[in-house]
Amino acid sequence: MDVITPDWPAPTQVRALTTTRDGGLSERFYASLNLGSHVGDNALSVQQNREYLFKHAELPSQPFWLDQIHSIKVVENTNENCVTPIQADASFAKKKGLVCAVMTADCLPILLCNKQGSVVAALHAGWRGLLAGVVENTINQLGEPEELLAWCGPAIGPGKFEVGIEVEKAFVEKKTIMKQAFQQVDQSHFLADLYALARMTLLDCGVKNIFGGEYCTYNQANKFYSYRREPITGRMASLIWIQP
Repeated sequence: MDVITPDWPAPTQVRALTTTRDGGLSERFYASLNLGSHVGDNALSVQQNREYLFKHAELPSQPFWLDQIHSIKVVENTNENCVTPIQADASFAKKKGLVCAVMTADCLPILLCNKQGSVVAALHAGWRGLLAGVVENTINQLGEPEELLAWCGPAIGPGKFEVGIEVEKAFVEKKTIMKQAFQQVDQSHFLADLYALARMTLLDCGVKNIFGGEYCTYNQANKFYSYRREPITGRMASLIWIQP
């Protein structure tokens, strides 16, 4: 199984990874390690892929999967298993051995932990979530932003993420400096930099230790799923937990 391990100075008890599309049993559009149960893939393949992840990543518990809806809702992961996924776009855990997880295929996964290694969080941050405040809402739950570390996982890169003028306008109205994250294509379209928008938001919240942001899911077809590149596709997962 091919995974990405964040390059950040997290405490030794904090473990984190992002899966790639390589290493599972799914076929065709979903080849091969699709972890999303909502994208039309064979349900048994997804279940087997999740079990493969659990085993080969040596997770201390099953991931706390969310029903992601591009919201700002944040929930605390307090149980080792959740049969019915909760509608939310971020989760955090303060107990050891509980795995927070988000799924993406162009949207930005953000992983957070504090310098003490006593709390971790996983965020699903597409442009809607970033605009609405999923980052701010999560940090409010964690407290002491100056003590937090953030890692931005694989997302669509700034050269491939085209949005309408209404998206650019909404971010600039939120904070003028965010105009720097947009490059105009024509009168009604811009290229948006999700990584830059996330960094600005994190910094504005008081988080100064920010890492990651070097991938492009659209351009790296052999490594990542991309909804913009292939609307019928799988999902990667970004996971974080405190090791028991």
